[in-house]
Amino acid sequence: MGKPIRTAGRLIRLLLALFIVGILCFGIQETIILAGGRSELRTQPDAVIILGCKIWGEDPSPALQNRLDAALDYLEELEGEGCTPVIVVSGGQGADEPISEAACMAQYLKENGVSAERIRVETESTNTAENLSNSMALLRAEGWSGRSVTIVSNDFHLTRVRMLAGRIMPEITCSTLSAPMPTLTSALYSNVREAFALIKSFLWDR
Repeated sequence: MGKPIRTAGRLIRLLLALFIVGILCFGIQETIILAGGRSELRTQPDAVIILGCKIWGEDPSPALQNRLDAALDYLEELEGEGCTPVIVVSGGQGADEPISEAACMAQYLKENGVSAERIRVETESTNTAENLSNSMALLRAEGWSGRSVTIVSNDFHLTRVRMLAGRIMPEITCSTLSAPMPTLTSALYSNVREAFALIKSFLWDR
């Protein structure tokens, strides 16, 4: 009887140790995500890239509307400084979405006074890495030769955005503009989910 009991005790201690390590790693990731949720505006941009997320019908979800409203305020400030960057709205069409996220964003910007001539619509992306790489490909295909971009997303997302931007566009000076989540519940859910997305992107997204 003694040997099975000792073996079971070792297994329990091992599982407990793994659980504690997992909790510590999760806590470290959440700290990094929360610390990275701030805006970092480094220079006037040659382009502004607004990343898509869920839409409700043909309207922005509250999280996406916050991104768009933050971008509109930022664009107004830039215009006051004589800076009128090209704008890329990036996001594909989910299975339960009647139009692409990018089309929804473009319509919202136009309804709020942004000239259609300034807006580029990228509709193929299905994740953050594709948002960035496809947006840059679209700009370069039309001869854009800028050296700086500002990327707009919700606060929980920006740590991963900066990591991927450094991989995908290392030659570009990247700023980030933070938009809040609309509710505490959505913020908590998004921050927990983002911990797993950050691991996935760190290991596989290029």
